[in-house]
Amino acid sequence: MRIGIVGAGFMGRVHASAWQQTPAKVVGIVSADSEGRDQLAKHIGATPYNSIQAMLPYVDVVDICTPTHLHFEQVLEAVAASKHIVCEKPLARTAQQAQTMLNAVQEAGVYLLVGHVVRFFPEYANAKAIVNSGQVGKVAVTRLTRCSFKPARNNLDSWFHDDVKSGGMMLDLMIHDFDYARWISGDVESVYARRVVSRFPDALGDYALAILNHTNGAITHVEGGWAYPAPMFRTALEIAGSHGLIEHPVNSSTSLGIHLHESNRADSDIAVPTSPLAKDPYAVQIQHFYDVLTGKEQTLRVTAQDGYEALCIALAAIESAKTGRKVRLSEIRNGGVA
Repeated sequence: MRIGIVGAGFMGRVHASAWQQTPAKVVGIVSADSEGRDQLAKHIGATPYNSIQAMLPYVDVVDICTPTHLHFEQVLEAVAASKHIVCEKPLARTAQQAQTMLNAVQEAGVYLLVGHVVRFFPEYANAKAIVNSGQVGKVAVTRLTRCSFKPARNNLDSWFHDDVKSGGMMLDLMIHDFDYARWISGDVESVYARRVVSRFPDALGDYALAILNHTNGAITHVEGGWAYPAPMFRTALEIAGSHGLIEHPVNSSTSLGIHLHESNRADSDIAVPTSPLAKDPYAVQIQHFYDVLTGKEQTLRVTAQDGYEALCIALAAIESAKTGRKVRLSEIRNGGVA
């Protein structure tokens, strides 16, 4: 299996390393940064190409690790050549773009894995497995936190600082937890959100809170921020169900606490040890895609549809924070909101 990577920045290098842990071979690199492209190609023994079109005849899979506003055209280029695709999140910049991409993938019959890597972090995957097992009963409330420093904080020309290109913190960072919330509690009906930059556009960072109302009645609270000094990055999850609670506290990266409501053991605390550093979640994600393409696994953990739905949730949250009102996902899907 021959892999072509588009983008030679941080994520391009991460994905290249992950592919090297599979039997597949990275054979091509495309990047607007010719110096970074040539360095990465030399490091892994791949060929540098000046364009995706030039690389397409020599690869089976296109792995897109470029800024968000470039995903749309690059995915469509790969789909037109009937190549399987990995695309970093967010899938696209607008819901209309994502729907077009989704239609194209379905018509071409190719696989598209969207890089919602949180589903592959062991503590998050274990929590999902516990929910699926029924141990905590019906999920009622989920609380998710993801707060870090602002990317490229010392480079004001970076695409991260241009909301037209990146979508800002809610689309670039919080979308991880919007996707995870939907994985845990199903489709989202509406979103109500508040964020700092909606009131203070010149703020150096951003911080936001969003409440997701799921169609099954569950609620998810999502906290996100580009507000910490580097290198701080804090995450947390809490899933409360009718029979118990799962929690992964801030600054803990080794275990989940599971507190079950049992008539004979009300104080039950079952530890589920994990070792997130034992294997890079990005490598786990890429191995999963390789296993799907080779038939070892039958179902993608993150589909193009999942990427589309997560994008719609993020866009609804952005619109809610801007307007101060609850935004229904149907408004996003029907094109009422960009």
